Amino acid sequence: MIALSSAVALGASAAAAITDLRTGHIPNGLTLPLLALGPAVAAFEAHRRGASPVHAVVLAGLGVVVCGAVPYLLFRLGGMFGGDVKLLVGLGAVLGPMVGLEAELNAFVAAALFALGRMAFKGQLFAVLGRSARLAMRAVAKEAEPVPEELMTVMRFGPAAFVGVVVAVVAGGPP
Repeated sequence: MIALSSAVALGASAAAAITDLRTGHIPNGLTLPLLALGPAVAAFEAHRRGASPVHAVVLAGLGVVVCGAVPYLLFRLGGMFGGDVKLLVGLGAVLGPMVGLEAELNAFVAAALFALGRMAFKGQLFAVLGRSARLAMRAVAKEAEPVPEELMTVMRFGPAAFVGVVVAVVAGGPP
């Protein structure tokens, strides 16, 4: 039987993926309730197992902090949108720090693979990899070079988050 936290995370990430694909936006009405549901679901599941609900709520809070750190940094650097960050933070609250981080890592890998596939499909992969290598070499040599606008691409992260949650839950998920 699937854990309630897994079911909530799967449902929320599926809804986020569909909404993000349709509108390019992940609404607060979808992400922010996860912050309240996370501790409540954790407490319920802990009580059902005979464990400490307080410990479970603390772990849900830790999931928020741990799963929000890197996405928030990316948001501040302009590499991620706010809805994506709130979705990952909410998933951290629901799944806890360990499974939440696993889902987040899986989502970033899925997004990277999708981006590579999209560039290959458009015939841009080798050109982009060459420009990226030149930018990396200039960064090592401490020569600041702005990233050309044509290298900047907006990607929908909701579907990648859904893939990340699916893989994390199938690979083990919360107890």
